[in-house]
Amino acid sequence: MDTKLQKKIGLGTAIALSVGTTVGAGIFTSISEVAAASGCALITILAFLIGGLIMIPQNLVMAEMATAYPEDGGHYVYIKHAGWKKLAFLCGWTTFWGNDTTAIAVVALAGAQYIAYLVPMSAIAIKLLAVASILVFMTIHVVSVEGGGKFQTIMTAVKLLPFVLLIGVGAFYMRGDYISTPAVAGAPVGLAALLAGISATSWSYDGMGACCYMTGEIKDPKKTMPRALIGSVLFIIVLYALLSVVITGIMPFDALQSSTAPLADAAAMLPGIGKVSGIFVALAGTIVTMAACSGTIMFQPRLEYQMAVDGLFFKSFGKVHPKYHTPYFSIMIQCLIACIFVFLGSISDLLGYFTLVLLLKNTLTFVTMFAHHKNPDYDPLWRCPAWMVMTLISIGSSMILVVSTFLWAPIPGLVAGGIAVATGMPAYYMWTRKNQSKSA
Repeated sequence: MDTKLQKKIGLGTAIALSVGTTVGAGIFTSISEVAAASGCALITILAFLIGGLIMIPQNLVMAEMATAYPEDGGHYVYIKHAGWKKLAFLCGWTTFWGNDTTAIAVVALAGAQYIAYLVPMSAIAIKLLAVASILVFMTIHVVSVEGGGKFQTIMTAVKLLPFVLLIGVGAFYMRGDYISTPAVAGAPVGLAALLAGISATSWSYDGMGACCYMTGEIKDPKKTMPRALIGSVLFIIVLYALLSVVITGIMPFDALQSSTAPLADAAAMLPGIGKVSGIFVALAGTIVTMAACSGTIMFQPRLEYQMAVDGLFFKSFGKVHPKYHTPYFSIMIQCLIACIFVFLGSISDLLGYFTLVLLLKNTLTFVTMFAHHKNPDYDPLWRCPAWMVMTLISIGSSMILVVSTFLWAPIPGLVAGGIAVATGMPAYYMWTRKNQSKSA
């Protein structure tokens, strides 16, 4: 069976994947977390702005590697081509078991729970609705890359409308005294507050490398990948900066710091929207999470597909549908396992311990730039300006998440790392021996 995927994805879909993956349900709460860390409104706004700007080097570095290795698989591919095959396998192995399937289950459940706010239903009905949404998106992305791409683009555009509406309406009701409010007593000030705020924004900007998982299916990657990665980060910076300005301008800062649902609380303060703020946020949450579910189902299975093509994963994951030209088996298995996880919440929580290990793969990916540039055969179609400086900034900004996650939950992270190595290395050597016996 043919294992080749076709280049059917354009710039619009690539941007939609990056933006749609990054702008998720997390932004519904992250503004209050950044405010609590920053201590005042002005530093909160600056934190979102600077936090986004330091993500630009990451996207520049990813753009260069994507044009050097125009294959599906993202981080796995870049680490593999650096000559670190075992580490690449461990990253892919951990991603499959500790992130990909659970991510689909979590966002599908979140979307179903938002719908349940609008249409009350039982706990089992919520789970069944989550499973139904997974199966619908699975079918869309199995049947057509182009159709799935268009669907994802539409979903991403629609999911941005609530944010645009909140910004557009909120801009007319902002209060300057809210934004100019000095730091609350006892809060960090100056550089310390700014650094804390920037660190708190990191989660909000994570996910822009999603389109790199489908580079092998993107038309003219030399032009498309840099444009997609740079365009998406600039768009998200503007969106988050405007959102932070409006939210801090319409909510008293002490209320924003303590809010567990800042977008809902901000919407409640606006004429017109305020009366239906709960419905507004429920609709927005439904759209945002369902778009994220569609996006993860679209790009995540490409990593396991590429590993299978390399002979380092279950062979069936490398199958390409003869009619639809999609890695249908990889997509279907991920979705079916996710459906099981929908009913096994405790297992999903357990696999969430792999967060630290998965964050380390981002840092490791940026480190590979030094290995790539030492390779005389390394010839990217597009080169990152001042690559060494940009790589060092990328490593530093990525380590912020690694360190903060480790400090928050050190034991689960160490346990997860041990499990990844203990289960992954025997699997790696098993597939390596199979490949050697075939070539003998």
